[in-house]
Amino acid sequence: MSIPKTDAPVAVREGEQLDIAKLNAYFSEQVPDFGIVTEVNQFPGGYSNLTYFLKAASGKEYVLRRPPFGAKHIKGAHDMGREFRVLSLLKAAGYAKIPSPIAYCEDESVLDCPFYVMERVQGVILRAHSAPKMGIDTDTFRRLSTALVDNMAALHSIDLHTTGLINLGKPEGYVQRQVEGWYKRYQHAQTDEVPVFEQVYQWLVQNLPAEHTPTLIHNDYKYDNVVLNANDLTDILAVLDWEMTTVGDPLMDVGTSLSYWSEATDGAFEKSFNLTWLPGNFTRREFADRYARQSGRDVSNILYYYVFGLFKNTVVIQQIYARWKQGFSKDERFAGLLMGVHSLSTTAAKAIERGRI
Repeated sequence: MSIPKTDAPVAVREGEQLDIAKLNAYFSEQVPDFGIVTEVNQFPGGYSNLTYFLKAASGKEYVLRRPPFGAKHIKGAHDMGREFRVLSLLKAAGYAKIPSPIAYCEDESVLDCPFYVMERVQGVILRAHSAPKMGIDTDTFRRLSTALVDNMAALHSIDLHTTGLINLGKPEGYVQRQVEGWYKRYQHAQTDEVPVFEQVYQWLVQNLPAEHTPTLIHNDYKYDNVVLNANDLTDILAVLDWEMTTVGDPLMDVGTSLSYWSEATDGAFEKSFNLTWLPGNFTRREFADRYARQSGRDVSNILYYYVFGLFKNTVVIQQIYARWKQGFSKDERFAGLLMGVHSLSTTAAKAIERGRI
C-alpha cells in the first residue's frame, strides 16, 4: 500500500497570490517569533476557503487560511475570525485533535481580507481522486470508518458551558434557521431554475423535526477534513476546516456527514467528492447506527438530516458556481458545478421518495 504524505502544496494559482512582503511585515510586528516567510505555495484541494503553505527561514511550516476571492458578498460565510476562535477554544478545552492556532489578522491592509495562521500537522489526508490508487484494504477502511464516527460522537460530548463553546451559537430554533438561511443563500446565488431543488426545500419546511439537546457541531466533518497518522490510517491526528462550526442539533452534523458519504451504487457526481464508496467503508445506515450506539441518541428520523445535508451542499455548490460564472474565480473545476446542483437535488428527492438514507 502506497501512503503519500499530507497533500503536497503546489504553485499558487494565477490571481490568488499572497503579498509576501506585507505578510512578513505583519508577522514581524505582531508575531515576532514567527520568522521570515521564505516560501509560499498553495494546497490545491477544497472548493471553499483558500489554503496556503508557508515555510519560514527557520524551517518551520505553517498553514494560512483566507476567504476565496470574490466572496465578500456572501454574508456570514468564510469567517476567519470565527474559525480561529473555535480552534482557540478547543485547544483551551483540551481537545487535542486540532492544529494549534497561531495568529489571526483582521487588518485587511495586509491581504485585503481577514486571515489566520495555524501550525501544519504532518500526516495523510485521503482525497477522492487519490485514495482509490492507494490500495487501502477493507479492514483498514472499516476501522477508519469506526474511528471517524467515534470521534464525531466525542466532539458532540464536549461540555459547552465549562469551555465557553456555548457562546458560538444560538441553538434554539437552529434547524429552522438553517433551512431558511441556506435557502436565502441559494436565492442570492441562483443562476438557473432547478425545480427539484425547490421541491426538496418545501419538504424540509413541512417536516421540521423537534430539536435535540444542542452540542458543538463541526458542520463539514468528512474524510478530507481529517489528518491521519501515516503509520496507522485509523489514527486521527487532527480535524481541519472549522469554518462552519457552531452550537446546535447534533443530528444536523450527522446529516451533513451522511450527505458526503457516497456508496457504491450512488451516482458519479456523488462519488467524485468522497471515497466512502470504496470497499470496507460503512454504509450510511451503518454510520448512523454506530453514531447512535456511541452517542445514545435516537436516529430514527435521520432521513430528514441527510436530506438537509444534501440541500446545504447543493447551495454551497451553487454559490461556488455563481462565483465562477461572475468571473471571481478562474478555477476550471468550478465550470461544471451546475450539474452538481441538479444531481444533489435529485439525490435528495429520491431519498425522500424511498423514505431512507
